Amino acid sequence: MTPTSQFQNANLLPEEDLLNVILADLKRTVREYTTATTESACPSVRQMFTQLTDSTLQLQGQLFQLLSSQNMYTAPSKAIRTEVDKKLQEAQQTQQQLQQFTQQRTAQMSSGSQAPQANMQQNAGNHTYS
Repeated sequence: MTPTSQFQNANLLPEEDLLNVILADLKRTVREYTTATTESACPSVRQMFTQLTDSTLQLQGQLFQLLSSQNMYTAPSKAIRTEVDKKLQEAQQTQQQLQQFTQQRTAQMSSGSQAPQANMQQNAGNHTYS
């Protein structure tokens, strides 16, 4: 037996464990690509990370389906529908509040960008030093 065939025959990890490690790594990679996307100021870099995220999500989904169909992945217990709906509603409310806040701040900055500077200058003149 050649050294190459000996290496190929040596199972370092059972196939199921190896595939679960790859699945976990794909999940981690998606999180990192998502972070990179949100941190990208350059539109082309942002688009590249968005595409990488999407393709990695597809690959992760395919591997999950394979593992699930082969009974190699134990999915968490099913969530109660009312709890999922409640969490979804909370997330939507938070998102709506954030959008309103952002719109208000953007409007304030674009319409009254001189006001904060005037207030700062006025407040600077009101200080006494001893």
